Amino acid sequence: MRNTLSKASLFSVAAVALLVSGCASTDDIRKAQATADQALSTAQEAKQMAADAQAAAHAAQQSVDQLKSEESTTTTTTSGHGGQRG
Repeated sequence: MRNTLSKASLFSVAAVALLVSGCASTDDIRKAQATADQALSTAQEAKQMAADAQAAAHAAQQSVDQLKSEESTTTTTTSGHGGQRG
């Protein structure tokens, strides 16, 4: 994600540099800005997907912890019964 944001920043800086030097047309600037905007949008989508994946992983870990806790309680409860001796 940082790489994408760096590219977006680089495009913006390059567009401004070309504009200041007088070598870029308005279309060049618009294309560079559109590319930077797209890169930023992609980075934001990736960030959201990563947050969603992290939330899902956290929920899965909580489920595993709960199952382990229930298993531990069940094992402790059943191991206390001696059963019948023959």
